[in-house]
Amino acid sequence: MTNTGSTDHVRSTLPTPVSTASFWHSEPSEFLLGHRSTDGLPASADIVIVGSGITGSSIARFLAEDERAKGKSIVMLEAREACWGATGRNGGHCQPLLFDRGPDVAAFELKNVHAVQSYIEAHNISCEWRSVSGCRTFWKEDLIQEAEDAIKELRSAAPDIGKMVTIIKDAAELAKHRVHPSCTGATISEGAASLWPYKYVTFILEKLVKAGILNLQTTTPVTSITSTPSTFASNNNPPKPLYTLHTPRGPISTTTLLLATNGYTSALLPSFADLIVPVRGTMSALLPPPAASLLPNSYGMVGALDQPKTADDYLIQRPFAGVPNPAGHYMFGGGRGASSLPCIGVSDDSVLDTGAAAYLRTALPRILDLGLGSKPGDELEAVQQWTGIMGYSRDDHPWVGAVPDMPGVWLAGGYTGHGMPNGSLCGKAVVGMALAALEGKGEGVGEAMVERGEMPRAYLISKERIERTRRLPTVEVQDLEGGFRV
Repeated sequence: MTNTGSTDHVRSTLPTPVSTASFWHSEPSEFLLGHRSTDGLPASADIVIVGSGITGSSIARFLAEDERAKGKSIVMLEAREACWGATGRNGGHCQPLLFDRGPDVAAFELKNVHAVQSYIEAHNISCEWRSVSGCRTFWKEDLIQEAEDAIKELRSAAPDIGKMVTIIKDAAELAKHRVHPSCTGATISEGAASLWPYKYVTFILEKLVKAGILNLQTTTPVTSITSTPSTFASNNNPPKPLYTLHTPRGPISTTTLLLATNGYTSALLPSFADLIVPVRGTMSALLPPPAASLLPNSYGMVGALDQPKTADDYLIQRPFAGVPNPAGHYMFGGGRGASSLPCIGVSDDSVLDTGAAAYLRTALPRILDLGLGSKPGDELEAVQQWTGIMGYSRDDHPWVGAVPDMPGVWLAGGYTGHGMPNGSLCGKAVVGMALAALEGKGEGVGEAMVERGEMPRAYLISKERIERTRRLPTVEVQDLEGGFRV
């Protein structure tokens, strides 16, 4: 099945002014709440970043670390509070998927996890980083068989990465990982981690703002982008378009614009409406049973409790000690198969899906051993339940690079619910491309990154990729037919 219509899709809305309350925002950065580095919005900046999640903050960080950006004015615009979108609402995973999207993607995601961990350790960030194995459980024979086939291919193509994945089916082995014996099988992957993502991102932003490197403007949504020819040229480069970002507080202009807008991308780039589609997700922070102990892994559940395989559930557990509010919360997300509201094409996170929320409160005791006294019929107490908006890519890969026909505009987004082990180095990649272009050396930079193993080829934006992707079924159709897996 194909769909060649490209621009008849509904665009994302802008982030809603009011949103459901995420648990990750329960310990906010007082410095960043309502933060505006300057009282007025600057009329112009050398570089403007839109979005303040893991991608936007990584873009700002790598600009700060690159000598080519020294002395340039950098402004970040955020529609709501800092890190109030997907990164401040996700499951807290930083887990590479090693056998789902090819060895080059697996290697890139492993590098991302290492990059995040290295930064956290270097700066001693209190964000509950915990290195764990990733346990993905499969609840139907065809699903575990798909996984086994993919792992076999991985071990042939990339033996070093293939060694990092183990398949378990024996009930006793499953029990060691606290998985219910009715599970068909599971994979155990090395290189996974969990964290409090908001605290990680806000540390980066605070550091850059306090150093005077970044002008952060929160509660400043970009409503539209217009362009005009520019007479400005430097380093023997031809003039570049001047982009004006319109906001309720006035306009700001730049020749270099970096979009870290993920599920909201098409609100500003209508041509991406069918390429990056917003999808509603549901998350919860649940109290464990009284006798519960810390689970040994982070978890993914594929096809559990008759959920479709495209509606994976995902779980990490917070600590029981050594942190503020040490209650061992189960940070459990998913339940899309039980949704009572539409999910695909939805960019409003102000409404909670009660069907998915009810599923999340009742599913864990049925699929994991939560400890003495826990029974399959139990309903866990939710401290918080909320909505987040993901950006599903039509070809299941992020979009990273120059936006066609918009010289000076760069995009990194469309993570299909898998941004934490992608966003950091995708942000670094667009910084490298944008700064090279400013020096008049932008030709072939993305290809060179691919050749050096710094980014998967499938992530690069090109007109050819867009045309090829538009021959695929739409996101909606692929989701119905089982083409996506977070």
